[in-house]
Amino acid sequence: MRSNYLFTSESVSEGHPDKVSDQISDAIVDLFLSKDPEARIACETLTTTQLVVLAGEIRGRGIMDEAGNWAPGVQEEVEKTVRDTVKRIGYEQDGFHWETFRFENNLHPQSAHIAQGVDASGNKDEGAGDQGIMFGYAADDTPDLMPATLYYSHKILEQMAADRHSGAAPFLEPDAKSQVTLRYEGSKPVAATAIVVSTQHGKGYDQGEKEAELHAYVKKVVAGILPAELLSDETVYHINPTGSFEIGGPDGDAGLTGRKIIVDTYGGAAPHGGGAFSGKDPTKVDRSAAYITRYLAKNIVAAGLAQRVTIQLAYAIGVSKPLSLYVDTHDTGTVGDDKIEEAIMSIAKLGGLTPRGIRTHLGLNKPIYQKTAAYGHFGRKPEGDYFPWEKTDLVEDLKAALA
Repeated sequence: MRSNYLFTSESVSEGHPDKVSDQISDAIVDLFLSKDPEARIACETLTTTQLVVLAGEIRGRGIMDEAGNWAPGVQEEVEKTVRDTVKRIGYEQDGFHWETFRFENNLHPQSAHIAQGVDASGNKDEGAGDQGIMFGYAADDTPDLMPATLYYSHKILEQMAADRHSGAAPFLEPDAKSQVTLRYEGSKPVAATAIVVSTQHGKGYDQGEKEAELHAYVKKVVAGILPAELLSDETVYHINPTGSFEIGGPDGDAGLTGRKIIVDTYGGAAPHGGGAFSGKDPTKVDRSAAYITRYLAKNIVAAGLAQRVTIQLAYAIGVSKPLSLYVDTHDTGTVGDDKIEEAIMSIAKLGGLTPRGIRTHLGLNKPIYQKTAAYGHFGRKPEGDYFPWEKTDLVEDLKAALA
């Protein structure tokens, strides 16, 4: 492994068109899980100028029957949920307004052939909702055990969104992107070499004193997020490098669910299996297995078993047991990677990492997903039912299994 290098990660705000789509899709997941914790949901969202379109497959008690008939009042709840999500983000623009955009709901019943492979029946346990590979990662770069480049990219945009909502930065509009480049020495971040922030803004904030005000504001936010020792006179800032950014959000660029999977995970610091998270219920291992691999990776690092670790799981649709488990501590482990693999599979509470075992251990059959759909699914603070995969409550079990 290289120990001295530059590395970069990006983030996008809650108002980025793809993130608007993700948040709508996960708001629908939460709505349906609140009605039926065993609901099956695959909801995709398209956003563009004054238009939101839902598509996908669903099944659940009190939601839709096998013939595609909606339960009374649910279609109205779906539209209200979509509009409320866009309103919360803050879109009240001519080209995209929560109250006036056109809305299409094309959700339909889940395929019976998928259902028969996923559902438990007789002696058959619940199977994985799809085939695929999922990765988890943790590193001791930050207190939340996330890659520092992504961690700071998220935090910059979170702060800007908070200031926009509170009125502290009224010149900001919802759409924004950030990017942080850090220099690593001895595998530890030692300096920020470049900061990129592009933010949608009010009229006139692309020239003169107003532009200077916006630039000063962004630098102040960055200084409040990054540790002072990482910033210096040599840090290069690129703030709205195109010059103007008044037209943004779905009016400026169409958005689709699942197009920001690297922003959602580890900012390029770890592999990605390719499956998106948002819009999917937790029987879909694209989501639930990615959460359990993050949970395992974080607990491994928190237990002092490695400074960084990558974990892979693989599944086949309709099959309950994982096809493989792979652990790589990147030559930072205190015990053999194979020993960690054995320890994981020996911990009974993990249920053999079956879809049902994952859902049960992490408590995933709850309406907890809209909060995940902006500023990353990982590196978040576990609170109540939210972000249970960020807990470090497996540390003692891992240590006992390796004793």
